[in-house]
Amino acid sequence: MSSQTKTSKEKKQHSTPKPSASILLISPTNQILLLHRVRTSSSFPSAHVFPGGNLSPEQDGKVPGPTDPTRHEDSEVYRIGAIRECFEESGLLLAKKKRSPYDILQLSDEDRERGRHAIHENAVGFRQWVDQKGGSPDIDGLIPFTRWITPTNVPKRFTTQMYMYFLPVAQTESSSVAASLPVQSEAVIPTPTSDGGIEHTAARFLPPSKWLSMARAGEIILFPPQFFLLHLLSPFLSPENIPTVLEPGELSRQREAVIEFVKSGDPPWGEKCVSPTGLFWKDTDGRAVLGLDKPGPELEGTNRRGDTERVVLVEFTKEGPRKVEVAWKKDVFREERKAKEKI
Repeated sequence: MSSQTKTSKEKKQHSTPKPSASILLISPTNQILLLHRVRTSSSFPSAHVFPGGNLSPEQDGKVPGPTDPTRHEDSEVYRIGAIRECFEESGLLLAKKKRSPYDILQLSDEDRERGRHAIHENAVGFRQWVDQKGGSPDIDGLIPFTRWITPTNVPKRFTTQMYMYFLPVAQTESSSVAASLPVQSEAVIPTPTSDGGIEHTAARFLPPSKWLSMARAGEIILFPPQFFLLHLLSPFLSPENIPTVLEPGELSRQREAVIEFVKSGDPPWGEKCVSPTGLFWKDTDGRAVLGLDKPGPELEGTNRRGDTERVVLVEFTKEGPRKVEVAWKKDVFREERKAKEKI
């Protein structure tokens, strides 16, 4: 068999990435929400993940076909899916009042739980239900923050649009938004029940630096995309070694710095598309070095690309990724050359 024929056959065997969307939900005190999956989950078992999931044509709208490059671009269908999944999984509805578009739509506990179940079971359309409650999904509040396409060596593949969303800054301790959400560092929000408790067990807001330190200590599992994005935001948002509650002005300044960062880069972080690629195994500790510059085979020949300057180091174990680290590519390559010279 010729190499050309073999390559063509391998490409045909790639599973098609399913469209999905996730949200880095940032609390009124600039902490980030992660959900903890139980061991029986079909994907990312026992991992802490951002709220999100697969798009639903019935709920979210038509998704471009597998061969259409726009399938891997930010669009309204991805934004609706991200907000819907966030609501189903965590009970947090990112919607604005129709009559007062600067205010978040507030729901009673009974309305929220009823809605989560009905939408999850497709008993009612998500947008229709939000409209009936006097609101509209806040798709304009979502800020694109990279897209990730699962590598071809993984059976279940996804093309995931990541977003950031800032809940309104807490102006006072009695702020309506702050009072209705768990914004303290160790607060646990109600366990999602719309999926029968199979997918998630708990949800919590913590500073990105705290999530990272827990992963480094082996207390939680973070897959490379989650670790990488938390690493990028960690220098900006609510570090662990400062008071949990900051002045509104400082919280706003942190957010402005994040937005400026997302706009930076070539391409900007909102347009980067990453499909992690194994580069080599590190001689010193055996960890895999993953390149982040390739967009995946679906986007070969386009101008899409990821991060050319950083890599992720990871040890893959049966329970999930461990010893995850983000490093500058040039530093890792230089260390590897020095290690080989000593042999």
